[in-house]
Amino acid sequence: MRTPLSVVIGAGGTGGHIYPGLALADALRRAVPDAVVSFVGTERGLETRLIPQAGYRLHTVDMIPFDPSLGAKRYLLPAALLKSGAQCRSILRQQEAQVAVGMGGYPSAPVIVGARLAGLPSLVHESNAVPGRANKFAARLTPHIALAFDRSRAHLAGGERAETVGMPLVGPLASLDRTALRERARRELGVPAGTRLLLVNGGSLGAARLTEAAVGLAGRYRSRTDLRLLVKTGPAALEETRERLVATGGAAVAEAVPYLDRMDLAYAAADLVVCRAGSATVAELATIGMPAVLVPYPHAPGDHQTHNARVLSDAGAAVLLPDAETTAERLDALVTPLLDDPARLAAMGQAADPGTHASAADLLAAKVLHLAGHPAAHPTTTYLRETA
Repeated sequence: MRTPLSVVIGAGGTGGHIYPGLALADALRRAVPDAVVSFVGTERGLETRLIPQAGYRLHTVDMIPFDPSLGAKRYLLPAALLKSGAQCRSILRQQEAQVAVGMGGYPSAPVIVGARLAGLPSLVHESNAVPGRANKFAARLTPHIALAFDRSRAHLAGGERAETVGMPLVGPLASLDRTALRERARRELGVPAGTRLLLVNGGSLGAARLTEAAVGLAGRYRSRTDLRLLVKTGPAALEETRERLVATGGAAVAEAVPYLDRMDLAYAAADLVVCRAGSATVAELATIGMPAVLVPYPHAPGDHQTHNARVLSDAGAAVLLPDAETTAERLDALVTPLLDDPARLAAMGQAADPGTHASAADLLAAKVLHLAGHPAAHPTTTYLRETA
């Protein structure tokens, strides 16, 4: 009797690590319907909500961030890593795992340590253009490394043997055709005919700087009938934002929402997006050809969001705007000429290299299946170069 495929994925902290992990889990289930896929995280990150919601089991371990701001507490990191690595070894044995995968975030490193202790093959996927500290460490413990962006290769030990497979995308964004969905999307979002839509997306929790600038921009646009704004604020800032839109007159042209359940509809309806430059967002924009103004989060470790943004801005597919310069006035100067120039927006959308993001989840799953020695791996592993 064949042993069921069992894979344990380490991913946590932010959606930028968790969502690609979920995309990989879904791809494994597509390839092997009876696969047992579970996750390792901590009690502090978004994984406590997102992973159970997606129907996967979450194991939690005791781990502290790879963060130099910990000060003297950073000396606790080696002991914490050994402890959490031992916990992960127990989890891997309990799950009868054949492969461990680290998707980034500080829960990722203990999974790779645990696999090393248990004598199991492991794989690291790096989602950012500049790797995070956890994956920089974990990449030293496994010969199997996969990348979302080729430019991160130079920043990893063993980067010369890494595979650039792209960023695994969740749900309909991997196959979104903006043109085909556009009419329906604009109808469902209530965008009047003949108007252009600016989407300001602050991420799952919102972004105060982007919301502030968007409110000011809406006030400047309040008399225009050809432009609309859709501002994703996050739940905490929703009521205050709506009140300020009313006070400035911006409510005539702008709608504030706490979240967007259907990002595919938002992207299809919009003509331009203003957003942060998380790795998943950059991959989505490249895949669907969405022109953007990217405002990197200034406190991201290693300033990795700026490096992510340059993947698109260097290609002419986006404009990079530093966070400190993101005011209503500056946004007006950048965004208004773009919205008034459909030809330039179209050129920006075509400038992005979609790469392999749309198929990245399946490519990464093929690599995992190959490491597990599973027969389902063989039809697709030809897409991936073998690693030692």
